[in-house]
Amino acid sequence: MTTQAPEHTKKTSRRSFLMKAALALFGIASLPPAAFAYARYAEPIWLDIERVTLTTKRLPASLDGLKVVQFSDTHLGFNYDAEDLARLAETINRLNPDVICFTGDLVDYAVGSEGPAYAEALGIMQAKLGKFAVLGNHDYFKGGDTAVARTLAAGDFKVLRNQAVQLEQNGGRLWIAGVEDMWHGKPDIAKCLNAVNPDEYVLLLSHSPDYADTVVDYPVDLQLSGHTHGGQVRIPFYGHVVVPKFGQKYIIGHYKIGSRNFQLYVNRGIGVSQHPVRFNCRPELTVFTLKRG
Repeated sequence: MTTQAPEHTKKTSRRSFLMKAALALFGIASLPPAAFAYARYAEPIWLDIERVTLTTKRLPASLDGLKVVQFSDTHLGFNYDAEDLARLAETINRLNPDVICFTGDLVDYAVGSEGPAYAEALGIMQAKLGKFAVLGNHDYFKGGDTAVARTLAAGDFKVLRNQAVQLEQNGGRLWIAGVEDMWHGKPDIAKCLNAVNPDEYVLLLSHSPDYADTVVDYPVDLQLSGHTHGGQVRIPFYGHVVVPKFGQKYIIGHYKIGSRNFQLYVNRGIGVSQHPVRFNCRPELTVFTLKRG
């Protein structure tokens, strides 16, 4: 169960985050002009397609080689629009995925009048076994979670809100599960897995990666998350400058957690947040190949 922090703690955490974000921007602005231009105009649109093979004994033989594409944190409305999303959709289709997973923050602030255009772009994406999504903290702003969920559903994504669905291929089964966001939602992993057979493979979507410390005690094999943007600005030999709440322990890439080596992958996201810059942290589209072994 996630408990709510006292109001003064929330305000202190937000002030600290904003201060660190301002310092990060100041650091980028202090770079030589060419480096700043790169961080502002080049890297944010330089997509990196990461290919990751994950091996587990629990995967059914008939699902060996399953291809899962993850994208996250588009932050539509802030330096990313429906046309950009449509181009991303074409890139995803060229990867020929079996499953597409979106791990939250579709919009930066609100769907607004662009909802139909966003849904049309999402609808371009094609996957053999289905498309699944969870909401991120930005998707809840001003109570906008209903509008965001409706937009995703209009784009043929199944929005998972503390629930799981079963996929089957050639007699082999796995579960795609999803929880609400830690920041503005009420994630409930027990409720999410209520109907799940614990002997079958479970892939969980959680916007916030630090929820993995709760999930580790449940029969989940892989958690896919976003939220951190990998730090968005990463200084060589130092690492990230600032990351948000609920993304402060697990920040970027692949982790194995606990005695059973529960796996977590944190995607760097597509869009930008707070400031329209990226440095040493390119936007990421991740292609997972699940292998039995």
